[in-house]
Amino acid sequence: MTQAAVTPSPGPAQPADPAGPHRPASPLARLRDPAWYQEYGVYVAVAALLLFNALFTDHFMTADNFRTQLVQVAPIVIVALGMALVIGTEGVDLSVGSTMALAAAFLPLYLGYGLVPALVVALLAGAVVGAVNGALVSLIGLQPIVATLALFVGGRGLALVVADGQLKQIVNPDLLSLGTGSFLGVPLVVWIAGLLALAVAFLVRRTTFGRQIVAVGGNRSAAALAGLPVKRVLIGVYVLCGVFAALAGILATARLTASDPSSLGTLMELSAITAVVVGGTPLSGGSVRVLGTVAGALLMQLLRATLVKHDLPDSTAQIAQAAIIVAAVYVARERRSR
Repeated sequence: MTQAAVTPSPGPAQPADPAGPHRPASPLARLRDPAWYQEYGVYVAVAALLLFNALFTDHFMTADNFRTQLVQVAPIVIVALGMALVIGTEGVDLSVGSTMALAAAFLPLYLGYGLVPALVVALLAGAVVGAVNGALVSLIGLQPIVATLALFVGGRGLALVVADGQLKQIVNPDLLSLGTGSFLGVPLVVWIAGLLALAVAFLVRRTTFGRQIVAVGGNRSAAALAGLPVKRVLIGVYVLCGVFAALAGILATARLTASDPSSLGTLMELSAITAVVVGGTPLSGGSVRVLGTVAGALLMQLLRATLVKHDLPDSTAQIAQAAIIVAAVYVARERRSR
C-alpha cells in the first residue's frame, strides 16, 4: 500500500520584512534623494527666503513691496511659461527678448487704428517669430540653440528698423492701463500672468497637445514612430513661446510708458531659462513644471530684491543666481543618473 505524501500545513503568516522594498523612505533618506530637491527644492527656497526677510529685512514683508515684486516678476513669468513648453520638448528659445522688442516696436505704429488692432499686430509678430523658429527646428532640422540664436540677433535688428531706431513714448490711455491698472487691488499684469499660468497648467495636464509635448520631449523618435505629429507639436510650442514673449513685451511697454526696442527684453531669455530650470523642468525634456516655473521666477526676483535691500551690488545677485542654476542642473543630472 502506497503511502500518500503529506504536505505540511502552512504556519501562521509571517509579518512583512520591515526592511523590504515597500517600506516608506525615512525623512533623512528623502532629503538625500535628488528627486526630492528637484520636486520641492524651489518651494523650500522661496519659503526660506521669505522667512529670512521677515526676520532680518526692514519693510520687506509689506503689501506695497509684494505688489512691486509681483509686478516686476510678471513679465518674466509670462515668458518663462512659454520657455517651459519649449524646454519640455528638449528645445530652447533664445529669441524671446528680441521678440519682446519686436512686439514693442510694432505697437506705436498701429495704435492710431485702436488698441485691439495694435495688440493683434504685436501678438502676430510674436507668432511669426515662433513659427520661423519652429520651422527651422522641425522642418529644416537645425538645433534649437542655433535656430533661435539667429532670431536672437536678427529679431532685435528688425525691431530697431521698424522703430527707426528711436524710443517712442506711449500716450494711449487704454494701453497704459494694462501696465498701471488693477482689479480688486491686484495689478492687471499680475492677473494676466496668473491666469496664463493656470491656462498653461491646464494645457499640459488636461489636453492632448500637452501630452504630446511631454511625449516628444521624452523621446522624439518614439513619438514619431507612435504616429504623433512631432513637427506640428514643435512648431506649436515655439509659436506659443513667441506669443507669450510678445505679450510680455506689450505689458512691459505699457508699464514703462515707452517703446524702446534697443533695451526692452535684454537678457530676458536667461531669466526665463533660469526660472524654468530652477523650477524643476529638466533641460533634457519630457516634463513641464508649470508651478515650479512660477516659483523659480519668484525665487530669482526675491533673491535680487533681498540683496538690494541689504545694499549688496547687483553683481552679487548675479553670482548668487548663477550658483542656484548650477545647483539645479546638478540635482537634475544626479536624478537622471540614478
